[in-house]
Amino acid sequence: MRDLALIGGLSVWLLYTRVFWALHAAHIAAPPCPFYYLTGHPCPFCGGTRSFAYMWRGDIADAVRLYPLGPALFAGTLFGVGGLATGVVTGHTWTPRLTRMQWRLLAVGAISAILVSWALKVFVLGN
Repeated sequence: MRDLALIGGLSVWLLYTRVFWALHAAHIAAPPCPFYYLTGHPCPFCGGTRSFAYMWRGDIADAVRLYPLGPALFAGTLFGVGGLATGVVTGHTWTPRLTRMQWRLLAVGAISAILVSWALKVFVLGN
């Protein structure tokens, strides 16, 4: 059940980013980031939707410019949906079995990647 929920959520996200430019042109896309609206500065995830939308077009340069982690997260999302769907079909599910230290290292790595991406966006890429 968990895997089906993850597949559904990720698939909806992928579908939304696939049709984002049409929705944006029709003015029915999701609203802009509230953090950016309130502060005038991008949040750590600003540009993620447009980055995925550019990845659907094959435009890696613009995807990286908008959200440096975007292409990696796009590939990971596609891989994740495929892996989860394979698990559902075969009846095997994947459950991470990590020690407490490994979970901490994973969390520190993920947070560090997000902060580096945010710093690049704010100080280098400036969009």
